[in-house]
Formats: sequence, C-alpha cells, structure tokens
Amino acid sequence: MLTKEEMPACPVATTVSLIGSKWKLLILRNLLARPWRFNEMRKDLHGISQKVLTDSLRSLEEDGIVVRTVYPEVPPKVEYSLSELGESMRPIIQAMEEWGKAYKATKEK
Repeated sequence: MLTKEEMPACPVATTVSLIGSKWKLLILRNLLARPWRFNEMRKDLHGISQKVLTDSLRSLEEDGIVVRTVYPEVPPKVEYSLSELGESMRPIIQAMEEWGKAYKATKEK
C-alpha cells in the first residue's frame, strides 16, 4: 500500500495507480456482481495467469479495495469480495461500462 507521501499529486493518477491495470479492472467488474473464489475467477478471466491473478488480488487487498475471507473448512474455502472502499468504485466502473457500450455503438454505424 502506498503511503500518502508516495501517492501521485494528481487524483486521477492515484486512481490509475490503484486500479489501472487491465486485470484489476476486470477483477473489480466481477466482484461488483458477487464474491468469487480464486479458481472460478481464473476460469472466468480468460488469459490471466495464476501469478497475475494472485498478485492483483493481493495488491487490491493491501490497498483496502478487496477483502479476502478464509472459511474454516477442509479443504479451506477462500472468497474474495469488495470492501466498502471497493464498493465505492461501483459508479466509476459502471460509467466505464456505459462509455464502452456507447463507443462500441458508434463503431457499429
């Protein structure tokens, strides 16, 4: 997690540094719908490697955007969900989705 001093001065740059990668955005898109287990997310995100998914989830967790819940079962069950901070990104992701749909519609004409 970046300290306040390490964060970019520009708020947009701060947001991009936290969620700006392709995979982090797609992980957030999935988690907006419901909690996910690691393997089901890996299967859903075509092309993501296990290492990149692990690193992305860890980073999002360290930044307070994702919550990792381990259930005391055998075998252990782990779920990832959005934290309250992560939920606050819902309008941002939805705006990106709406913009993407509108852009695609202009290219179909």
